[in-house]
Amino acid sequence: LLLYGASLVYGFAGTTSFAGIITAAEGHAPLGLLLGLVFVISGMAFKISAVPFHMWTPDVYEGAPTPVTAFFATAPKMAAMGLFARVVYDAFGGIMSDWQQIVALLSVLSMFLGAVAAIGQRDIKRLMAYSSIAHMGYALMGLAAGTELGVQSMLIYMAIYVTMNIGTFAFILSMSRDGQPVTDIQGLNMYARANPVRALSMLVLLFSLAGVPPFLGFFGKFYVLRAAYEGGLAWLAIAGVVASVIGAYYYLRIVFFMYFGEEREPLDRPQSPVLWGFLVASAGVMTVGIVFLFGIENVAQAAALSLIK
Repeated sequence: LLLYGASLVYGFAGTTSFAGIITAAEGHAPLGLLLGLVFVISGMAFKISAVPFHMWTPDVYEGAPTPVTAFFATAPKMAAMGLFARVVYDAFGGIMSDWQQIVALLSVLSMFLGAVAAIGQRDIKRLMAYSSIAHMGYALMGLAAGTELGVQSMLIYMAIYVTMNIGTFAFILSMSRDGQPVTDIQGLNMYARANPVRALSMLVLLFSLAGVPPFLGFFGKFYVLRAAYEGGLAWLAIAGVVASVIGAYYYLRIVFFMYFGEEREPLDRPQSPVLWGFLVASAGVMTVGIVFLFGIENVAQAAALSLIK
């Protein structure tokens, strides 16, 4: 999809240079160029697992080794969102009205499907796949705003998202019984009794993923919701709030199992100091990260300005 779209853009713009594409799109953009843009957006949506190009994500997350899943959930998503922003704002910034509603539709579909589909999941890696889909919907909300604040909010959101996922997957990697990996959510029943500090760290990360204040994940969602509202997409901001409320259920369900679930055979006590360090560090950032948020805000603003101008 991405390559086919790029070939169409090249065919109708006569160049692969962003400056040349901007010139070709001035005034009334050729239909072929717009069709190429649609394919390019579809290809990038596939890379970030946005609905309706998300179908591969749950099976890959569940079936791949957990370290590979952790990589899929972080680095490629950050890179793909940066590419997404660069293409639509730099090369196609002059025809924003032609792509803004497409991105907004991808955003709202991703937020709601991710929130609803995760509710019935029993495997924590599969649940994190749908969580990732929903979070990409919120990141796309920032892009759909079509403003400098929108790009800034997307960059802040992605930085927070990656940090949350590093800690969460460090916890998942430590889940084992008799030396064998465990991904069943109910395997965490009464986990807090045997590992209270690790359970508390995971609770912080889950609350942050759900967007519960005062954790850093709340401020990530606040930024993109504000950008959408100020960008004239109040309906999208409202949809984001509703999807966030729905999505909070499956995060809180894990917390319930850890603290109040029916007691089962306990998991092994984690031995890796590296995983322990990532888990605690990520939870710590979610707790006290508000102190450093304004520094991140300035960096994201500078990056957004360079993208748009």
